[in-house]
Amino acid sequence: MRPQKIDNQTLLSGLMTVLSSKGYDGASLNDLASSSGLQKASLYHRFPGGKKDIALAVLNYVGDWIEKNIVKALEDDSIAPIERLHMALEKIDDLYNGGKSTCILRALSMDNGMSLYSMELKEAAQNWVDSFYQLGKAFGMSEDRAYQTALKVLINVQGSLVVCKMMKDNQIFKNSLVDIKKLYSDI
Repeated sequence: MRPQKIDNQTLLSGLMTVLSSKGYDGASLNDLASSSGLQKASLYHRFPGGKKDIALAVLNYVGDWIEKNIVKALEDDSIAPIERLHMALEKIDDLYNGGKSTCILRALSMDNGMSLYSMELKEAAQNWVDSFYQLGKAFGMSEDRAYQTALKVLINVQGSLVVCKMMKDNQIFKNSLVDIKKLYSDI
């Protein structure tokens, strides 16, 4: 077996860029191959199911990154809740490149992406909410308030990414991260 020319992280990162910017329906196999540095035949070799397998691999890649870098930080009971929040927000800022990147979850929630990946998208959103819910509980919030705050976090991040694209102003995203801190400091 020949060694892979491109490592998985580089490959999936390039594929994610195309899917995030064009969505599932807008991303052609030519676009995906070009972003990956692979020929279409090599792309099919790695992803026999074509674009469906590619998008699922990207979702799993992002989900694993979020689990490792955000969820683990939020759920680490050995760290004070405020520090967990700061760590998670730094990683969210990294994930979305300071508001410059489009969220893959949003991009795949449009058109055919939603029908193909509704379960994975719902699971990703629920994982996010559950982690921030646990953080709210660590801050001493009631169950209802912790849940409502966790939903607000998801809405603030996703909404600010959309609005900063429309307004061409990444500060909107940065401000939403500050607003999230206030949700937990106003206890």
